[in-house]
Amino acid sequence: MNLVAQHLIIAPIVIPFFAGALMLLYDERQRRAKLGLGLASALALLIVAVELLNRAKGSTLTGNNDIGLYLLGDWAVPFGIVLVIDRLSALMLVLTALLAIPALIYSAAGWHRQGQHFHALLQFLLMGLNGAFLTGDLFNLFVFFEVMLAASYGLLLHGGGQLRVRAGLHYIAVNLAASLLFLIGVSLIYGVAGTLNMAHLSQIVPAMGEADLAMFQAGAALLGLAFLVKAGAWPLCFWLPTTYMAAPAPVAAMFAILTKVGIYALLRLSLLLFGPDGGASAGFGGPVLIGAGFATLAFGMLGLLASQGLGRMAANLVLISSGTLLAVNGFALSGGGPNMLAGALYYLVSSTLATGALFLLIEPMSREEGGIAAILALTADAYGIDDFEDDGAPEVGFAVPGTLAVLGLSFGACLVALAGLPPLSGFIGKLAMLAGIIDSSALPRPLAYGFLVLLLVSGLATLIGLIRVGIQTFWVSESVVPRVLALEIAPIMALLGLVLLLTLQGQAAMRYMDATARSLYRPDIYADGVYAAPRKADAQAQESTQ
Repeated sequence: MNLVAQHLIIAPIVIPFFAGALMLLYDERQRRAKLGLGLASALALLIVAVELLNRAKGSTLTGNNDIGLYLLGDWAVPFGIVLVIDRLSALMLVLTALLAIPALIYSAAGWHRQGQHFHALLQFLLMGLNGAFLTGDLFNLFVFFEVMLAASYGLLLHGGGQLRVRAGLHYIAVNLAASLLFLIGVSLIYGVAGTLNMAHLSQIVPAMGEADLAMFQAGAALLGLAFLVKAGAWPLCFWLPTTYMAAPAPVAAMFAILTKVGIYALLRLSLLLFGPDGGASAGFGGPVLIGAGFATLAFGMLGLLASQGLGRMAANLVLISSGTLLAVNGFALSGGGPNMLAGALYYLVSSTLATGALFLLIEPMSREEGGIAAILALTADAYGIDDFEDDGAPEVGFAVPGTLAVLGLSFGACLVALAGLPPLSGFIGKLAMLAGIIDSSALPRPLAYGFLVLLLVSGLATLIGLIRVGIQTFWVSESVVPRVLALEIAPIMALLGLVLLLTLQGQAAMRYMDATARSLYRPDIYADGVYAAPRKADAQAQESTQ
């Protein structure tokens, strides 16, 4: 990458950091100014992320993929802090920005008035997310995880309410314990390998002696356990349904990508350190990830069918998505091949966008007395509806005509995408994963067919659960039509429009996912790209000699 592109790599971290810090200087009553600054920051992040994605495409599997590097302090690899952009990290940056913009717009309908520092916390959450996707070493992965989690604690508790506070304290306790496991795992790995740089570790692990390998794998197991907590894997997911159900709507939409950070970390490190080129460690953790994926999928399905509230159903859909991706990650370590992984990456994007839209739909669908709130016992306390501050500001936006029709169509689109029905992108992602399973001869047939059955049954469970809610809300109920603002509907329509765009551009998107999956199976591309990063001082010395 050229010099400008190298400096762009740090922009997804710097932009929300300065935006959030600047917001803290504003008076809390200046929410519109904060909203404008937040939207400008999110739009800038999207532009930068798209540019980085275009530059990260590079050449397919020739060993010269355009891996972008940023050396903080101009220290040489592996001694300094390095930020790395490749196909996978660029994809996650774009997905984060696409989710943040609708969530910010939705918050303007009143959610940002529930408490203090909403917009600043959201910017710091974006900073932590982007940093986790970009960092090239484990310690800074821990640092950015903590930045992300600290911001998420404040966002979850935003607005108060008994249910929200109880769920928030539970969420904080679980994640603090996971962070302790993360730190212990990182310490063990550093004690054995003497480095935390991911590219350096990928070169050390295949040649590691048997005595050191046991300690290294113990550290990696603790690290993986921390990631499984954050990914919502069973049995470590008991905190997730209540937490996601209790979160404010725009926060819950952003939380749809938080579990994917754990998935990203597992996928990145497992194939980098324990892939086919991992020597004696090749395949380490694969059976555990497959088992955790199967169990999480089954738990999510049962939770979905047993749920009486749409918020809890949406949270269980997050578990179904996590279970699917965990199982595919385990299969990738067990010889599953890139085709299945490409389908999983496509599914990751589709399910995140559709789940975010569903979280935004919950409150408008449960707004009026006698609707789904009464039928399915969704409480106002869960959403803090009665806690909006009246700060004298006029209501922003205008009500949408034909509200029930718009809500019904949006809900139907979410149902089709999340259940994996044609013609939307959920069907394409699941079909690609199923085709990858059938084509892979290295996978044990009982496990492969077991996953195939679970994947199909999870779609059926999603269909049954959400149709039940739709019937009760739009057909059986005779409640007053809720008043929904355009500021609430527009973000939902935008996310569903992205799902439709992903469907229409399915061939191009699958080509990108396929190249991304194949590059993940080639850790040498990542390692060589990182070690090829030139120091600015060396480049200047070379220019002076010429």
